[in-house]
Amino acid sequence: MKCIVCVNHVPDTEAKIKVGADGKYIDKAGINHILNPYDEFATEAILQLKEKNGGETLAITLGGDSHKETLRKALAMGVDKAILLKDDSVRDSLSVAKALAEELKKHTPDFILFGKQSIDYYNEQIPGMVAEILGLPSVTAVVKLTVEDKKVICHREIEGGQEIVETTYPVVISAHKGLNEPRYPSLKGIMASKTKPITEIQPIAVAPVVETITMFKAQSKQAGKIVGTDAAAVPELVRLLHEEAKVI
Repeated sequence: MKCIVCVNHVPDTEAKIKVGADGKYIDKAGINHILNPYDEFATEAILQLKEKNGGETLAITLGGDSHKETLRKALAMGVDKAILLKDDSVRDSLSVAKALAEELKKHTPDFILFGKQSIDYYNEQIPGMVAEILGLPSVTAVVKLTVEDKKVICHREIEGGQEIVETTYPVVISAHKGLNEPRYPSLKGIMASKTKPITEIQPIAVAPVVETITMFKAQSKQAGKIVGTDAAAVPELVRLLHEEAKVI
């Protein structure tokens, strides 16, 4: 069984984000980057699939040299080898998906896993796009995964409950929080990751169809105002809502 996880290199959740001088993208200076947290669930899932069924695991990411840090984390967790689709250019979700799909075709994997979303842009688009390009079934936001022979049973989060989906592999799955508890890399795993191969490949060039026009931080909320504590405050509250807030 061949299992591939597609991972992303994202700003640390504790980083203070600033908009760059171009007004279109974040300023990466001094920002610590990590393996996308949702991708950790996906990485753990392919490791468990290998432990149960045997086979090979592979991690793929698209980006510059700094993305090797994220691949090393996946390798330290136990992934066998990694591929860096080396490209520093600006890409939208579709161009990333096409580049990933082109590489994935070469490996004929049984399972392709992603995190449900990347915590930098929260688009939740790439897993479905890759599945569509490859002509494979896709199950998103999976919180439980069971494989019985060729049958794949997925429990996925939906509004107000869970949906159980049955399909067969090869399949594209996006992992949600709750699917598993990602393992911490052991010292042995960290040392082994330094010798595991990371193959650099030039991905196909795809012109983006979406352009970022501007990026800005949300305005800080203004301080609240207490106009009273009983029914006598209602006329003043109505006046403020009408004249200052202009919501009525």
